[in-house]
Amino acid sequence: MHTQRLTLTLTALASAGLLLTACGTESGAGSEGGSGGRSVDTGLPITGVRWNVESLTVGGKKYDAPDGAHLKIGKDGRAGGNYGCNHVGSDVSVRGDTLDFTKTRTTDMACTGKGGRMEFEEDLTRTLDKEKFTAKVDGDRMTLTTAKGDHVDFTSRPAEPDAPLTGTKWTVNAIGDAKTTASLPKAVDGKVHLTFGKDGKVRGNLGCNDVTAKAEAKDGRITFGVPATTRKMCPGDAMTTERTLLKLFGGTARYEVKQDTLKLTADDGTVIGANAAQQDDKQQGDK
Repeated sequence: MHTQRLTLTLTALASAGLLLTACGTESGAGSEGGSGGRSVDTGLPITGVRWNVESLTVGGKKYDAPDGAHLKIGKDGRAGGNYGCNHVGSDVSVRGDTLDFTKTRTTDMACTGKGGRMEFEEDLTRTLDKEKFTAKVDGDRMTLTTAKGDHVDFTSRPAEPDAPLTGTKWTVNAIGDAKTTASLPKAVDGKVHLTFGKDGKVRGNLGCNDVTAKAEAKDGRITFGVPATTRKMCPGDAMTTERTLLKLFGGTARYEVKQDTLKLTADDGTVIGANAAQQDDKQQGDK
């Protein structure tokens, strides 16, 4: 059984990360005029905190959360965040140590590939919607537990600073568009990377061939020059991935860095996601 998903367009996200307004025809879909929130009795230090989801345990089976899954509960009785793929918002009633989530609303982007983001999101949404929870907070950890013993584990570790665009080895891990992203094929998983140097050039590998090009970053956009590549021929998925990534070059792309993730959006709408490599695996990008 899958959770019924309300198809909504997000029209506002508060700076605290809460879903404030959603457009839709369903009754209760919006939250304007104070109609969406529930009363909150903050007996525990749980509101106003970004709670990173660590795992969901249902029926004795534990499911690890995908990277980036998080929840934030506001004093206005609204909760929002991301459960693995989509932006999510709901009403929440907090009375002492008891939490009750209702009216979950989500965007309708589909995430595919490894990691089971959609499956985790559906399981967590279904669990939160169906059950009441008892909250326990211990320092930077919070556990929400149902009467049946199912539980969701969180941590509130401080946010990491954004990695610098230049000098960081960015390992490409997803390609898609505004609605859908997919992990890279197994043949090139972990092999595709880009490093922006202080000399105004980008270097890396596109899945098959090495690449070098001019790359000037300014005001949230990168202007890419014509690429110079090696001339190897690779089978199947490697060449397909490379042809897609070549769309970045000879034009401009919007870029956004959040902590250790980089998002590039090419002129044709192609979206490329990447993660910062570990410190001991970074390239020297300032040659």
